[in-house]
Parts: sequence; structure tokens; C-alpha cells
Amino acid sequence: MAEAEAVKLKEEGNQHFQLQDYKAATKSYSQALKLTKDKALLATLYRNRAACGLKTESYVQAAADASRAIDINSSDIKALYRRCQALEHLGKLDQAFKDVQRCATLEPRNQNFQETLRRLNGSIQEKLRVQFSTDSRVQTMFEILLDENSEADKREKAANNLIVLGREEAGAERIFQNNGVALLLQLLDTKKPELVLAAVRTLSGMCSGHRARATAILHSVRIDRICSLMSVENEEMSLAVCNLLQAVIDSLSGEDKREHRGKEEALVLDTKKDLKQITSHLLDMLVNKKVSGQGRDQALNLLNKNVPRKDLAIHDNSRTIYVVDNGLRKILKVVGQVPDLPSCLPLTENTRMLASILINKLYDDLRCDPEREHFRKICEEYITGKFDPQDMDKNVNAIQTVSGILQGPFDLGNQLLGLKGVMEMMVALCGSEREADQLVAVEALIHASTKLSRATFIITNGVTLLKEIYKTTKNEKIKIRTLVGLCKLGSAGGTDYGLRQFAEGSTEKLAKQCRKWLCNASIDTRTRRWAVEGLAYLTLDADVKDDFVQDIPALQAMFELAKTSDKTILYSVATTLVNCTNSYDVKEVIPELVQLAKFSKQHVPEEHPKDKKDFIDMRVKRLLKAGVISALACMVKADSAILTDQTKELLARVFLALCDNPKDRGTIVAQGGGKALIPLALEGTDVGKVKAAHALAKIAAVSNPDIAFPGERVYEVVRPLVSLLDTQRDGLQNYEALLGLTNLSGRSDKLRQKIFQERALPDIENYMFENHDQLRQAATECMCNMVVNKEVQERFLADGNDRLKLVVLLCGEDDDKVQNAAAGALAMLTAAHKKLCLKMTQVTSQWLEILQRLCLHDRLSVQHRGLVIAYNLLAADAELAKKLVESELLEILTVVGKQEPDEKRAAVVQTARECLIKCMDYGFIKPVS
Repeated sequence: MAEAEAVKLKEEGNQHFQLQDYKAATKSYSQALKLTKDKALLATLYRNRAACGLKTESYVQAAADASRAIDINSSDIKALYRRCQALEHLGKLDQAFKDVQRCATLEPRNQNFQETLRRLNGSIQEKLRVQFSTDSRVQTMFEILLDENSEADKREKAANNLIVLGREEAGAERIFQNNGVALLLQLLDTKKPELVLAAVRTLSGMCSGHRARATAILHSVRIDRICSLMSVENEEMSLAVCNLLQAVIDSLSGEDKREHRGKEEALVLDTKKDLKQITSHLLDMLVNKKVSGQGRDQALNLLNKNVPRKDLAIHDNSRTIYVVDNGLRKILKVVGQVPDLPSCLPLTENTRMLASILINKLYDDLRCDPEREHFRKICEEYITGKFDPQDMDKNVNAIQTVSGILQGPFDLGNQLLGLKGVMEMMVALCGSEREADQLVAVEALIHASTKLSRATFIITNGVTLLKEIYKTTKNEKIKIRTLVGLCKLGSAGGTDYGLRQFAEGSTEKLAKQCRKWLCNASIDTRTRRWAVEGLAYLTLDADVKDDFVQDIPALQAMFELAKTSDKTILYSVATTLVNCTNSYDVKEVIPELVQLAKFSKQHVPEEHPKDKKDFIDMRVKRLLKAGVISALACMVKADSAILTDQTKELLARVFLALCDNPKDRGTIVAQGGGKALIPLALEGTDVGKVKAAHALAKIAAVSNPDIAFPGERVYEVVRPLVSLLDTQRDGLQNYEALLGLTNLSGRSDKLRQKIFQERALPDIENYMFENHDQLRQAATECMCNMVVNKEVQERFLADGNDRLKLVVLLCGEDDDKVQNAAAGALAMLTAAHKKLCLKMTQVTSQWLEILQRLCLHDRLSVQHRGLVIAYNLLAADAELAKKLVESELLEILTVVGKQEPDEKRAAVVQTARECLIKCMDYGFIKPVS
């Protein structure tokens, strides 16, 4: 009855539709839908109601009804076309196109479908053109940004969208081609910080990786305008403009490492003129009083990063020669600034140190003695030209310049100390009534006493003077510096217990005072930095370092200072931590040579009792408890030339010492130590990179890589670990690198692929040949994980190599762990390729004996892997299976298969039985009733 009523209502609906009464038709179809369950009728009703929806412009309902009809019959061509029409009206052109494309496939000759297909294709292309054109996206953003009445939220969103668009190649090109640079210049003219910042960041993205665009933008915006923007007293703005200039320099010099083809390469023939102009403006910024301290720092950072050669193998050092000739005096002027004098340029805590580092880098980049002599002469003329009996400020600037050079190229600084009048001026300034003079003189004395020979000279001639200043001055800033001078002189003997310069207990007293100042938050940061500097020298004494690590407030005060914006403290903190963890290089003591030295009455270095391993371990525990890892992680992030390669090496040494105990590695990972180590392993001195890589290996060997190195960082760990697989590294580094790679290779095929791409496989194979049991075991376990990778399997399949033979022979080793790993590798290889099953029988005549030994092994994991190999061989080839059945292996399988499968042996017994079933399938054996 209901079905008949439904059919009747459908007919009524059709009549209403013909009379164009679409509402009545819809009502009839809806009533009919409630009465029927017949699928064919349901599809028709939904399709008809969809037609009503199109007529009444109820496009959402029409699309929904057509979809229901298609769900019942996916080839319902009318429903597909009606849904296409509804979707087109709703603006969902891509979905509509798919529906009409399906219609045209079902009825290729239908002209209506073909016409709709062409129309929709054109509409989609136009929509995409409008969507991605500057008119719709970029222009809208600029209108919002340049409209003073637009809402703050809208402006912020538009600014962020513009920055993102500028970073995409297609977006950057569209902005550039459609007058975008002129509009960005308008944003710069608004002088509103948030809009200027958005414009600078967008320009930065547009310059990245595109030489022609970078050149055009540099000429449009002009270098003088860029430098004036970088000069403002706004750290965020200054840094953003610095990044823009760096992007321009990278693109012009080809440092972006991107390929330039065709027009892109032809557009810019020579960029040297532009690069020279940028360098010239940066040098002018150094001595311009209108430039802020932040701007001066960024100019120095850019010069540090881009002028000296990154690789001394490159012959051309013309950029350095240009800076020496045209800018060395300007850099020396920055180095010689005294903050307490009225004529001082605007500085930050980092400015003078950045200038010292630049002088050092320029000096190191010189290729020959004449170039170094020219450099020295400029420095000499500058300093001697400052000496003036009538103007004490100039004399102070001269000594401050010497002090700054001593923090850079020390050998050059030492030569300048020998200039007539320099040491005399230092002594004279120490006795000056002006505190600013005393500050400069004491700092210069501290920097001058770095070498033991010179320290001994100053101990003889300057200690009395320093002690006198220390006793008489009431200025804390001078007092703390004179104390550091005494600390440095007191530690001139280094770690040699027998070469103490001062009386017993003196260094402890000095250290106690340093710790007191360090914990005093009322003293300014720059002055407290000197307390850390003092401890950097005094902690060479084991008594001092032991007392220091027990003073938790002092430790935490030092860590907090390391996290401040004053980056000049990095080296001192790193040195102090190296001393506390004894992670400096110690020469191996050869007993015979010690006896010989004593016999010839030569001095023999003595080790302090508190420098033994138990004391070092205790100090490491206390440092971790005090939060050293978060401080180290913060120091590593410092984006400044002050974080020199030498400082990075010190930090790597500390990390390695902290990672020594496996129990501590979880704490290190939890506090972000794993992430912090990656940049140290990729950049810095060769020694530093090896130390950091070794620390990474220690963490990777025992930690969950997903937690220790979250996200994409885990792939960056592979290269440092592979670098440790070198015969020049020691056995422990090789071993722990293999353990780390084993752990990583067990995580995902993407990581295995990365290890393969870093060409680690030949090195892993070499260590599988090692006589050292642990190295051979670690390498075999790593290979066991690596053979899951298809490219690794292909290397085993290739003819003319002994890789498979090596794995088979390792299965016959006496070492259980090596056997287990090798059997695992062989089980996976034979499961993956039948060809390897056949190849296994050809590589050595001992293969069957080795397989039988595996299947009878006492260790269940080895036995199980052996049985899996046996099953793979049986399944691979009937002839091979016959050979195995005719051997003693059948008896072994029968014995193992008959055992009762308890909880431990279940997998072993089950695999043996599967082998026997495979033999029955071949008809080689028959089941017993």
C-alpha cells in the first residue's frame, strides 16, 4: 500500500513540475520519500526534488538531494549533472567540474556536457587568476595596511599575510611584478613601526634566493635608507633590517646556494659593486653618532659574517683587504670607546666585543706577512696618534683600543703592548684620580696578563699597584675589576697544582669575593660579568671549583647572567663550566718521562686531589641539579658573532662531560639538551664538532629519538653521528655512534634512508670486520636495522660483493649478541628476496652448518631467527627445500616442532611447525596419523 502511494505521489509531483508549481512538486516528492524503501524509486525522487531545488534556487538542498541519488547509484547521470549545476551556483567550481567530467565520460557525445565542461574550465582558470593576482590578494592587503581607518586586527592579519606571501617564490614574484615594491616603500614612509616592520620582512622574503630581484630591491629602497632603518633604537626593527641586508648579500654573493638559470642569471652580471657599497655603508655606520647601539651591533654582525672568508682554501680575500684599507680605523674607534666619557658613541654591552672579534677575524683572514705588517702599522699609527699629554680622554681611548685588540688577535695586541709609552700609560692611568681612567687601565692590565710570561712580568711590576687600588677605591666597579686582575694573575699556573702564584688559601678568598659579587643583584650586569670573568680564571684551582658548585645561589646567578642580552659573558661562563667539569684537554702523563724530569730537576705538573674522577662526577651532578642545561641551551641560541667557534667548542666540551653518565642523559634530554647540541655538532671548530657529535651519540644511543630530537631535528642528528665513523676517532666514539645510529635506524624507513644517503653503509660494514667484539656487535646490530631499507637490500642483491657472505659468517660467530644481530639481518634479507635465499647457499660452503647451529641455539631469540631463515629458504625454491630436507635440518625441525609450546618457546615451536608444514606442502614428508 505504502509503495503504491509513493508511486502515486511521485506522479503528482511530476504533474506539478510540468505546471511549474515547484513548491507543490517538492512537497509531493518529500511525502513520497517517507513512504518507500525501494532504492530505484528513492533515487528518482531525490533526483526530481533536486530539479525543484534548482528551479527555486535552493542550491544547497539541490546539491544534497542529488548527492543522495548518487549515493544510491553512482552512475546516475541526471543526478550528477544536477549536482554539477547546484555546485556551480554555490561557487564550488572545482567540485562541479568533477561531476560534469564524469557525465562527459559516461556520455562523450552529449554536447551539453561538453559545453558545460568548457565553460567551467574557463571559470576555474579565471577564478585562479583573480585569486592569485595582486588585484585580489596583495592589493587588498596594501589597501588595508595603508588605510588609517582599518581595524587593528585586520591590519595585523594583512601584514602577516603579506610577509608569508613574500616568502613564497610565486607570491614574491607577483608582488614584484605588480608594483609591490613601490607599495612597500609607501609602507616604509608611514613611519609606523608595525607597518615598517611588515614591509621590511616582506622585502626580506622577496630578496631571498633571487639575485635579480634582490638587486632591483636594493636599488629601489637604497642602501642609505636601509642603513638608516637599521640605526633606530628598536631591537626588533634593527634585527629585521639586518636580516633583509643578509638576504640581499646572500643573493648577490651566491651564498643562498640556489641555482640561477636563464634570464635570472643573465639579469645580473656583476654584483661586486653593490656588495662593496653595502660594506662601505656598514663601515660608515660604525662611527656615526646617530646610529643606535643596536644598529651598530647589527652592522658589526653583518661585517663579521660576510667579510672574512669562510674557507681559507678560497684564495680571494679582497673583501678583507678593502675593509682593512677603508674601515680598520673606524673599527678601532669603536673598540676604543669608553662608556663613561661624554664623547662615547651609543653602545650596547656587546658592541666592543663584536668589534674585537671582527678585528680578530680580519687579521686571521690575511694571507701573508706584508698584509699583516700593513694591518699592524694602521693599528700602531692609530694608537700612537691618540697619545696626547694635554688630552687625557685621548690617552684613555688609546689604552682602551689596546685592551680591545688584546681580546681579538692576541699576538698583535702583545706587539702593541711593546710600543713605547703603552705600559707606562697603563700604570699612569691606574694612579689617576678619575675613576673612568682607573677602570680602563685595570681592564687593560687584565687583558694583557693572558700569557704566563707576561703574567709573571705583571706579578712582579703590577700586583702591588692592583692591590693598592683594591684597598683604596670605594667604587665597586673598579674594585671588582682589580679583583679579577688579581684572580687572573693568581691562576697563571693553570691546572698545575705546583705552580700556584699566590699563597695557600689566597685564591679561595678571591673566589669567595667573586661569588659574593655575582649573587648581588643590586650591582649592574656589566660589573657582575667581571665576577664571572674572575671565576673563569680561579676555577682552574680544584678547591675553588669544588666550593663554587656547592654554592647553588652563585651557580644560578651565573646561569641567569648567561641568559641576559649581554652576550660578552658567554666565553667566561663557558670557560668556568669547562673548568668545573674538567672537560679541558689533559696531556697524558707518561711515568717514565716523569721520572726523567724529576731526575733532571725539571718541573713536573701535579694533579690536585680534587681533580680525580669521583670529585668531577659529584660536580657534574650538582651542575645538572642547579639547571645548567637550560643555561647552555640559551647560550647556544645566541645569534651573534660573540658566540665564536672557540666558545662553541667550550660548550660542546661541557655537554660531553655532562652526558658521560647514562643516568643523567634523561635529565639532559628533558631540559632541551638534545636540541641544543645539534648546531654545535654542525658548526664550529673541528674539535668542537667532534665533541658535540660524541655527546649526541651518547644521547641518541639510550634515548627515544622522538623525545630527544622532536620533529624534523632528528634527521639533522644523522650527519654528526656518521662523522664519528672514522678511523681517526677513538673506539668509544665509533662504538657510541654505531649505537646511536642503531637506535635511529630502528625508528622509521625515512631515517634509514637518511643514514643511507649520508653514505654510512660502507663504514658500518667496515666495523662489522673489526676484531673488537663490541664494535663488531654494534655495527652488526645497526646493519640488522638497516637491511629493512630497499636500497640497502639492493646492495646485497648486487653481484660481485661479499656483503651477504659476511652476514652469513657472522651468524657462525661465538659471540651471542653478534649472532643474534647477524641472524636478524639474514632473516629479513631472505624474507625480502628469493634471490638472496639462493645466493646464501653459494657464498660459503659452511652455510648449512651455520644454519643448523642457529636452529639449535641455546638463546631463544637466536634460535627463532635461525628457524625464520630456514622457513624463508624452504619457501623460496622447491629444489633448495629438497636439499634442506635431505640434511640433518629436517631432524632438528622435527625435534623442535614436537616440543610443548610454553610461553617463552611459543614463537620458536610455531616457526618450526610452519617449516614442517611447508615440507608437507611440497610432499617431501607425510603427516603421521
